[in-house]
Amino acid sequence: MRAPLFVCFVLLLTGCATARQGRGPYRVASPPAAPISGVVFVANGAGDSRTASQNLAAVVAQTAAPLKIETFAWSRGYRRFVADQVDEDNHAAQGRRLADAVLAHRQAFPNRRIYLVGQSAGGAVVLNAVKSLPPSSIERIVLLSPSVCTGLDLRQALTVSREGIDLFHSERDRWVLGLGMRVVGTTDGACRVAAGRVGFKTIVTNPTDAALYSRLRQHPWNASVTWTGHNGGHFGNLEPKFLRAYVLPLLGNGNPVCAPR
Repeated sequence: MRAPLFVCFVLLLTGCATARQGRGPYRVASPPAAPISGVVFVANGAGDSRTASQNLAAVVAQTAAPLKIETFAWSRGYRRFVADQVDEDNHAAQGRRLADAVLAHRQAFPNRRIYLVGQSAGGAVVLNAVKSLPPSSIERIVLLSPSVCTGLDLRQALTVSREGIDLFHSERDRWVLGLGMRVVGTTDGACRVAAGRVGFKTIVTNPTDAALYSRLRQHPWNASVTWTGHNGGHFGNLEPKFLRAYVLPLLGNGNPVCAPR
């Protein structure tokens, strides 16, 4: 395990997320009023966090969106933040499990749209899942402050996702994705600069790559979204108002209130 001496440090960085979430059941689903048209598999952050899926499910219920929210449980255990961040083998294994869940859902409900949402270290699980999925098998990938390396190759993920990838990142994420990544490194250990802080670097070697990366939409934080409660920190994009205004519309439910720039 990388940097085991810094466990307490990372616990301090991530403790505020733990304090704000409940310990409800793994599966969080909110039955919409209209027939379900899409399913959203959510890979939450490290330490058995469930804030992303719980808050998104609450927003879906409030808006009666025709979506089903499925929490994908991948963590090694409650508050095991460092293990979840640095265990590349678990990211790969859980990614294969998520891919199997996607394919099973596609077979059972061939007309439903399928979305993948990954928050913080959960982004590594989502991006591992697409390695086991065929092209154009899901609608869209949404990444919220992912703790993956800024230089990660997204070409396969962009091939698998028909509508591409939306990344929400913030340079003001100075503690978890700033100092925290300098201490323990990103999920793959490839670097110490997280895409959730500075965005992804594009890898374009030919026109095909350029076409693929044109479907990567990167949304940096700015002050225009503070009305939602998102002040640029690591957990700001989990605020219900932010999810409702900027994330829910990406899941086939209308247009964003005002896309962050």
